[in-house]
Amino acid sequence: MDNQDFVTISNIIKSRRTVKAAAMNGNKIPNGHVAALLELADWAPNHGSTEPWRFVVYENPADFCQQHAGLYKEHTPAENFNETSYNNFMTQGNKASHVLVAVMKRGDLPKIPVFEEIIAASCAVENLLLGATALNIVGFWSTGGMILKQPMKDFLQLGEEDHVLGVLYLGYADEKPEGRRKIPLEEKVKWVAAAANN
Repeated sequence: MDNQDFVTISNIIKSRRTVKAAAMNGNKIPNGHVAALLELADWAPNHGSTEPWRFVVYENPADFCQQHAGLYKEHTPAENFNETSYNNFMTQGNKASHVLVAVMKRGDLPKIPVFEEIIAASCAVENLLLGATALNIVGFWSTGGMILKQPMKDFLQLGEEDHVLGVLYLGYADEKPEGRRKIPLEEKVKWVAAAANN
């Protein structure tokens, strides 16, 4: 990799931002761009070539939002049901272009721990989000509502060791928030110096 390649990928990584679906502008992403992002996701690192990432793509976000709200209503006891939450789930994707459900599908190598499969599938999501940034597409990786609960797994017909990693709302936005880090890098990294030769 030459210096220009590093600068390019560094700029993409540093400019990726979470933009909630309500802040998107409703413009549609070409399906070909979404397919290209999924191809990038498919190149995530993974142990044992299990390739545990799966994506369910909704071209019409309202379809997913109605299903999500329906699961909430069906599986929430009346005393805990919140009409505002229900309405939020129903309309959350109104300004998004596409909704992708990201799933870790457990591979068939029991020696590989589940957490490694989750990490690999999460790397696939990050590949997708970085590619989206390069195309000026914004995303929101959501795990709220019913997304991480058993009814969603059942709805998606997932196995016991499979996991929903979240829902990706993709779209365009007129503005992106500034990036910041609260903790200095020096407090997150410990360098271990090379041992002196005797």
